[in-house]
Amino acid sequence: MRRLELNVRTGDAFDRALSAIRNADPIDYHVVLPEQEDRRIISVFLRDDTGQKLVDALQQGLEKESGWRLTVSVIEATSPRLDKNDEAERENGLKALREELLEDIEQGARIHRDFLIMVFLSTVVAAIGLNSDGVAAVIGAMVIAPLLGPILGFSMGAALGDFGLIRRSSVTLAGGLALALVVSFGLSFMLPINLESRELLSRAEVRLDGLALALAAGGAAALSVARGQGTALVGVMVAAALLPPGAAVGLFAGAGEGALALRAGLLLALNVAALVFAALLVFRLKDIKPRTWIEQQNAKRAIWINASASVLFLAIVVALIIYLDLGSAVEFG
Repeated sequence: MRRLELNVRTGDAFDRALSAIRNADPIDYHVVLPEQEDRRIISVFLRDDTGQKLVDALQQGLEKESGWRLTVSVIEATSPRLDKNDEAERENGLKALREELLEDIEQGARIHRDFLIMVFLSTVVAAIGLNSDGVAAVIGAMVIAPLLGPILGFSMGAALGDFGLIRRSSVTLAGGLALALVVSFGLSFMLPINLESRELLSRAEVRLDGLALALAAGGAAALSVARGQGTALVGVMVAAALLPPGAAVGLFAGAGEGALALRAGLLLALNVAALVFAALLVFRLKDIKPRTWIEQQNAKRAIWINASASVLFLAIVVALIIYLDLGSAVEFG
């Protein structure tokens, strides 16, 4: 459930807004008269499944007007309780509006000092944990790492046709991965590489079940964001495991283990591509799209381009995995 508050001028703008609100069949609404005589405040109590349609209708009806402001807040509880039908719609409806999703995801897609510090610290934790075979440290690095943010930003940008968000997310992800590689490469000269560490060597094992895991993690991340369940992202970060393969690439490369570094890099690329593709697919299935027709056409083009590129890249990676597996089987045979 949500509470929508619209501050609008009196006249045609107010009449159009009130008509759109009535057509949305809200649970309740009322009009407040503020101190300014030429303004009205409309407070609306909405079901989750009607919120996006009403927000779109209000934006469309008021886009040529000036001096209006629309705010939305989530209702955690209300008394008296709603009837069973309203409760069922609350459980089944999309929890987050497009504007709420965009605001949350844009924050995680920006590159800034705190983001770089978090990547640096999590890379140090991951590298030490991998080299010392410390499971707890590796899991801690997965939780700390903020690399899932730009991946979701990239997928959201494709779903909405927001090429600016795609560009910002790409720069943030590339910057985070580059920093992780540089830091782990530097640490490889301070930490004698431990090739007996199971945690480290497992990041050089690329199997098809890893593809299924990354796809499931990407889908779960997008779904938890779309439903406004940010707490579920902690588990997704652990499942996605983006930073440990990146740290392993730097450690292997610094130690001169080119073949292992290549395999770890392949695992990292597989995870990134699978996460992007799965998140994009979930956003599409949840019908997260722009409001206007022109933006929707741009979004469709962005979706097809990015989905096709992701599928092609995944096919190449799968072919490499099969090739490497066959090569290993022949070698040991």
